[in-house]
Amino acid sequence: MCFQQMRLLVHPLLLWGRISRRQLTHVGRRGLASRDTMRLVQFCHLNKEREVRVGVDLGQGIVDLKSFDSSVPSTMREFLETGHRGMECAQRALSSGLCMVPSSEVGLLSPVTGPEKVVCVGMNYRDHCLEQNAPIPKEPIIFSKFPSAITGPFDDILLPDKSKEVDWEVELAFVIGRRGKHIKEEEALSYVAGFTVANDVSARDWQMHRNGKQWLLGKTFDSFCPLGPALVTTAALKDPHNLGIRCRVNGSVVQESNTDQMIFRTEKLVAWVSQFVTLCPGDVFLTGTPPGVGLFRNPPVFLKKGDVVECEIDNIGAIRNTVI
Repeated sequence: MCFQQMRLLVHPLLLWGRISRRQLTHVGRRGLASRDTMRLVQFCHLNKEREVRVGVDLGQGIVDLKSFDSSVPSTMREFLETGHRGMECAQRALSSGLCMVPSSEVGLLSPVTGPEKVVCVGMNYRDHCLEQNAPIPKEPIIFSKFPSAITGPFDDILLPDKSKEVDWEVELAFVIGRRGKHIKEEEALSYVAGFTVANDVSARDWQMHRNGKQWLLGKTFDSFCPLGPALVTTAALKDPHNLGIRCRVNGSVVQESNTDQMIFRTEKLVAWVSQFVTLCPGDVFLTGTPPGVGLFRNPPVFLKKGDVVECEIDNIGAIRNTVI
């Protein structure tokens, strides 16, 4: 039992001394409007940086699910593997109003770490194909990153000595919530736990010219997959394929589009990939990038040390990473 559970007469948000009852009512409506509408996060307490927790982000604070129920797994992948049981626990924690941690006392991690697979889709925005005079693909172009490329929403991007052409790519990402193979397109969304923001950082010299022009090495240097800030459950988004998507470098907008430009949408991607491999809870999909990448600028522009890259998608959030 967490400390707040011994103070049932006072909501923990009010205990912080900076949230009014009116704001508390708003948080309650926002957080509990729908049974499965929530922003799931992985985080650590700042005084316990190695202790990973799963929580629900309510804006001013995070509900620590393991403090509410000690049986809750410590990682998002394990949490998703519990299926409905985990989500029901999260809903009970939200309804209780207990085990809240102020945002100032936590550090957000990538919403998923250590997935079995990171599945990426190339050339999946019509306007991105147009900017490079490339034909519209007839079927999804699939490649991968290693899970070790994943880093947090506000962590640094490490500029490798091996590359001089590191580029940005804002992308809508989604995470698989339950195991499946040969999934039907009309059932595919039921296999998706939620959506998040990704930056498919890419070393263009390795992607386009080295290693036989295979994409893997150019896409999977350490820190080349910032994710976050939260896993927004599917029920929380009215339409994930009609969201503004943008990237800023040092405050200047370099990419600006809408997810309605996606050629192959979430349902198609889940059904397509599941023909070849079994999808598992925690698997991450990156769904492609809109126009405006550095490679196709005239002249090309690449990231350098000190640059700050912000990737943002409406109704999901923003990540901000400094290049070092």
